[in-house]
Amino acid sequence: MPHETALIATIAAGIGLAFILGLAATRLRVPPLVGYLVAGVIVGPFTPGFVADAGLAQQLAEIGVILLMFGVGIHFSVADLLAVRRIALPGAVVQITVATVLGAAVAHLWGWSWGSGIVFGLCLSVASTVVLLRAMEDRGMLDSVDGRIAVGWLIVEDLATVLVLVLLPALAVPLGGTPDATDAAASSPSVLRALGITLAKVTAFVVLMFVVGRRAVPWLLERVARTGSRELFTLSVLAVAIGIAVGAAALFGVSFALGAFFAGMVVNGSDLSHEAAADSLPLQDAFSVLFFVAVGMLFDPAILVRQPIEVLSVVLIVMVGKSLGAFFIVLAFRYPVRTALTISASLAQIGEFSFILAALAVTLNLLPPEGQSLIVAGALLSISLNPLAFASADRAARWLGRHPRLLAMLERPVGEIAELPPTVDEAALRGHAIIVGYGRVGSAIGETLTRVGMPYLVIEQNRETAEGLREKGLPVLYGDATRPGVLREAHVNQARLLIVATPDPFQSRAMIDLAREANPTIDTVARTHSENERDYLERHGVGLALIGERELALGMAHYALLRMGCEEKRADATVDAIRRQPRERIAVP
Repeated sequence: MPHETALIATIAAGIGLAFILGLAATRLRVPPLVGYLVAGVIVGPFTPGFVADAGLAQQLAEIGVILLMFGVGIHFSVADLLAVRRIALPGAVVQITVATVLGAAVAHLWGWSWGSGIVFGLCLSVASTVVLLRAMEDRGMLDSVDGRIAVGWLIVEDLATVLVLVLLPALAVPLGGTPDATDAAASSPSVLRALGITLAKVTAFVVLMFVVGRRAVPWLLERVARTGSRELFTLSVLAVAIGIAVGAAALFGVSFALGAFFAGMVVNGSDLSHEAAADSLPLQDAFSVLFFVAVGMLFDPAILVRQPIEVLSVVLIVMVGKSLGAFFIVLAFRYPVRTALTISASLAQIGEFSFILAALAVTLNLLPPEGQSLIVAGALLSISLNPLAFASADRAARWLGRHPRLLAMLERPVGEIAELPPTVDEAALRGHAIIVGYGRVGSAIGETLTRVGMPYLVIEQNRETAEGLREKGLPVLYGDATRPGVLREAHVNQARLLIVATPDPFQSRAMIDLAREANPTIDTVARTHSENERDYLERHGVGLALIGERELALGMAHYALLRMGCEEKRADATVDAIRRQPRERIAVP
């Protein structure tokens, strides 16, 4: 095929075959991403017939990663990132250590050197950006506490991978490899110097984004929007996303994904963030499909016959060893079992960063060629089985819910934060509102109720956020509102209104059902992300279900005021006053 048509052929074959096999997978009640992976295997170099350009496919896949991380950054504020730092930072570090030790031990049993085993374990420790985010999006969990923890965990893993990629050439000889001939200068400085340079670059990039980017990017988008050209606005969004990602990689040495994530975070400061997210969504979906096709192209099915025990060992480390490590780490930080199960399922796969790290290790003779093949096989199988991991986590959560003694053994006591604050008069808790989740939506509703003097109580599942709110004097309970004991502590039997400001419709229904068991007359209002989710909640009797974020919060707040007995004129005036406030006033403490 002529060189100039290779890109067109790769896109046509990849998307066309992915569509056909994705549709077939859906008909077979299998996740469509399995069809995308199989499409990659078919057009890859290890199967007969047409072979797509693997290099071009990898670059197209990288665009998908950029757009996906950009979209996540748009919905992820600095406050969200800081709110989960106490679990995401140590959790990711410990989980990477556990997976690395397991990988090194197994590789040593195969006869590899300890240096090769350590690098092999590092490759197995890093979760796939695309898979994790797609799973969270499909389940409507990106804005939930569990989703924020998973994304924060992912960011720490990305930063750790950036450090490893920079330090590996300098560590090649001590680990038993050979220095990179094309980067001899980079291997001459000491490890500490290389680490210092890397940290300085990453810090400079973050400072630049938050000092300059947070002002320049929203200003640019607003000026482009004033032209009235939808086409120019879409181009400006793509230019910001891809331009910052590429610039960050070229100038500061960070990954495309991390650069795109921070680009999205600075766009979050603009009132046009929702329009920017909507404009990038179609391309994000198309290119993320090409990511799965690119992964499939790297897979040699013959390895399942040549080395079945080794492949099984890799899959077990990724899906069992790494997941169990994450599960117990989350429990150690006194988070609920449901959160621990969700995080462990989210991380039960590997992907793009594993390939990059493995390729570098092979060039440095730190990893044998079969090691790279095993990593690709482990990635493809773990990605295909990841939906099963989530389904197993859901079943485990329901099973544990029917065994309270075992549940109590797993969950560490959380202390006084799970009880009503001393400042709250329990006798006065009658006819109050219960707000579940105090993020951007919940905090706006709480502010509205405070303005008119309506009593309310907050249930927050993020321990750090709950502690911060208590320090500010707010009436907060820490816990999972799908647990009867938590709602009982909030005096749900005497409450007038339950406000579910978390986005998961299935958890919302569970909370509403428990609340109605204890209080059949309680009114309900819930947050959701789509028409289907809203229809689902309305079919199950929710009083009001709204879509969106800021306007959703104000709509829920208006509904809450009316149901709590506020006059309609006063409710309108209160909500209008908050609507006129700058967005920064409504944020997670």
